[in-house]
Amino acid sequence: MPISLKPTEADPGASGQERLVRSAGVVSLAVFMSRITGLLRESVMARLFGAGLIYDAFMLGFRIPNLTRDLFAEGALSSAFVPIFTEYLTTRSKEEAGRLVNLVGSALILIVGTVCALGVLFAPTLVHLLAPGYAAEPAKFQLAVTMTRVMFPFLLLVALAALVMGILNASNIFGVPALASTFFNIGSVGFGILLGVVFGPDLHLTRIEGMAVGVVLGGALQLIWQLPSLHRLGYRVRPAFHWSDPGMVRILRLMVPAILGNAAVQINVMVNTNFASTIYDPRTGLDGPVSWLSYAFRFMQLPLGLFGVAMASATLPSISRSAAEGRLDEFRRTLSHSLGMVFLLTIPSSLGLIVLGKSIIGAIYQGGRFHLYDTEQTALALSCYAIGLTGYAAIKILSPAFYALGDARTPMLVSLASIAVNYAAADSMIRVAHLGHAGLALSTSAVALFGFLILFGILRGRIGGIYGRTLAAQLAKVAAAALAMAGVVALSSHFMAAHAGISQFGRLADLAVSIPLGLAVYYAACRALGVTDIDMAVRAFTAPIRRRLRA
Repeated sequence: MPISLKPTEADPGASGQERLVRSAGVVSLAVFMSRITGLLRESVMARLFGAGLIYDAFMLGFRIPNLTRDLFAEGALSSAFVPIFTEYLTTRSKEEAGRLVNLVGSALILIVGTVCALGVLFAPTLVHLLAPGYAAEPAKFQLAVTMTRVMFPFLLLVALAALVMGILNASNIFGVPALASTFFNIGSVGFGILLGVVFGPDLHLTRIEGMAVGVVLGGALQLIWQLPSLHRLGYRVRPAFHWSDPGMVRILRLMVPAILGNAAVQINVMVNTNFASTIYDPRTGLDGPVSWLSYAFRFMQLPLGLFGVAMASATLPSISRSAAEGRLDEFRRTLSHSLGMVFLLTIPSSLGLIVLGKSIIGAIYQGGRFHLYDTEQTALALSCYAIGLTGYAAIKILSPAFYALGDARTPMLVSLASIAVNYAAADSMIRVAHLGHAGLALSTSAVALFGFLILFGILRGRIGGIYGRTLAAQLAKVAAAALAMAGVVALSSHFMAAHAGISQFGRLADLAVSIPLGLAVYYAACRALGVTDIDMAVRAFTAPIRRRLRA
């Protein structure tokens, strides 16, 4: 049953808002390191394998356990577990909270372990469902099956890591879990190169097989990194099974619709991958579109993680405590402020990705077997994905808000409705507009914006408003400042291309000049337009660095 919130005069005030953004700043710095190392990992893959048969097969094999990861781990589990666990920490004893951890951890090992075994067994069926176009190339299909089987155990490791992350976040520890993905990226690349490149011939492993094993070992490192912090909190995970425990029942009741909702998201991914695997490109044949979309979406994860995921990680425990204690005004104010910060940070990021897409992709990926044509097509996909960036980030805030209220049904229904929206948009973009892989990226953005608008409207009515006028005013000011920034950056980028060229050095020079210039223009424009949150954001997101410098 949804939690009932009582109106109250409590106002967390600026200090509460600043603490929230400061927590997001800590997560953002850690996520930045994670995304940078992730891009390093992708850059290594691009240079080793390019955009074609081998990397397409690897990405499909990696994507399949990733799809189920969102179902059973970072998506459904985090959304269902954190609100209930936070309530236990707020209203019950630590012993009861620890018992809940044991129950959930034991259930995860049993259920997700079974899913992993089934995934390995039925890998050919899964590959055929996600990419039927691969069947036309037997070598590509078989390699994708092998990659899927090798990497499926990654799911169990990341599910356990997500559980530990939820415990730490609910305990107001944000930096350590946010850094966990950095250790995955470092571990997967490091172990992958050692096993596939350095010792591959001795171990009878090809390069791509070594990279696949590296993914699993990186997942183990991601979990191990967080365990000392869990130990310091006093939690000792032990086997425990009690399916009728009230807390466990509540988590399962939230998880079932959350799994269905996340399944809808994964169906959208499967539909788009299916479309991408059949797109014919005159330069590459059927090879390329899947890789271009994967590289582009991976890069969009940088601002999404820095701002959307960071704000969501800091917001969920806070609004869960407000829900558990029945403080409606605090809940609404925290949610409104988090959305305002998301607008402030993602709208300029979106325009920046559109304007600087070619320089970004060229500087990071181009080289080796990743050619100029791949850069152009990946940048096109990135621009189309960037249109939905704000929607993606806002959903990261809004969906958990429903879970904090004990309502997992509404996000599920919106996600299920998005299946029809995505299929109609993707089909239209491919068959009617003939936009190729760019059309698939546009359809993904359309789904993100659709989900944001529907969830915002429903939640606004549910809790009696989210300070909509204040949000609208901030949105207008932020959009104006971001447009001014985009105009200046476009001129700067054009100037740099004319004088420094489009070599990798030229691309890096463009970024070195245009990004700081864009940040300065955006900051000045926000100050001129009276966007007061810009100073709070700067203080909060630079606080970890300033503390390091003082130390």
